[in-house]
Amino acid sequence: MSMVSSTIPHFYSSLSLGFSTKIPRPAVFSRYRNLYSKSFTVKASASLDYSTDKSSISSKTSSWQWKFKDNSIKIHYEEHGDESNAATKNILMMPTISDVSTVEEWRLVAKDILQQSGNVNWRATIVDWPGLGYSDRPKLEYNADVMESFLVDFILHQNTPIGKDLVIIGGGHAATIAIRAAKKGLVKPTAIAAVAPTWSGPLPIVFGRDSKTETRYGLLRETLRAPGVGWMMYNILVSNKKSIKSQYKSHVYADSANVTPAIIESRYELTKQKGARYVPAAFLTGQLDPVKTREEFVQLFEGLEGKVAVLVVSTSGAPKRSKAEMEALREAKGVTKFVEVQGALLPHEEYPHLVAREVYSFLQDLII
Repeated sequence: MSMVSSTIPHFYSSLSLGFSTKIPRPAVFSRYRNLYSKSFTVKASASLDYSTDKSSISSKTSSWQWKFKDNSIKIHYEEHGDESNAATKNILMMPTISDVSTVEEWRLVAKDILQQSGNVNWRATIVDWPGLGYSDRPKLEYNADVMESFLVDFILHQNTPIGKDLVIIGGGHAATIAIRAAKKGLVKPTAIAAVAPTWSGPLPIVFGRDSKTETRYGLLRETLRAPGVGWMMYNILVSNKKSIKSQYKSHVYADSANVTPAIIESRYELTKQKGARYVPAAFLTGQLDPVKTREEFVQLFEGLEGKVAVLVVSTSGAPKRSKAEMEALREAKGVTKFVEVQGALLPHEEYPHLVAREVYSFLQDLII
């Protein structure tokens, strides 16, 4: 246990890389007739032009009971949309899987998209993953298959708010899990927007996956899940304001000035929820990784060529290793449009207007 725990501070310090805070040059946006046969790489613009404020947009929170094996898990979600009876198209937003994952990440992006004037009445649902955010956090054996099962069930179950003509928008691992489910044919969205997509948990991306490290990951994971000592280690590694602030400043946000006390306090409160340590124990040690190699990561996207329109939103200030994985998708088959915006691993929360602009542009291209 001591060997494993001693690697954690080194892990976080190793991710304290330099980030670019320069605003990207204005983009030249390309319209394209066939989304499925032609891909584009563009640079995002920092300017916004929202001309319409739809006063009828409403927001509400609700919950759904997910039946998984012998568990009934209360899932928290939010609905944002126009109260009119006009025909709608649906967006499902999935928070980035992390220690402090929350629906709050996507609220401003949803608001910006829904306030746009256009021929389509978009409706957004933001849902917390099981074990994260404001959803229940039972002691499950969390892994990528469990999360994929949840995503599929939430989309397909008749008692959820998800409708037809669905677009899935996800950050980090959430995006890759959605891509994997679509490649398998388990879900059939119209399009997927992958924002700062990732596939490797924090420890594996730094230390790799040989047999020795996998053994240590397993030991750390079981220690974090254990009663008593698990909470003690979790409080040291994750559930403290200093650690959260350090992560946000080093690799979650690109500009440390954007890391406010209010954000840190909000995320800290999430780590104090009952059962909060179970998913982070899995995420930290790679149990939630949807693939094991970069080659498999790229192959997931390539498997959607000609089937689903895919937007990839990379970031200029992502940590070096995560940035390399995003860059691997720049010319990948199956990626319809590749853009880069300012930000690090959570651009949709740090720079929501930039991300909203790129997603909305992509959505407009879908319906032309």
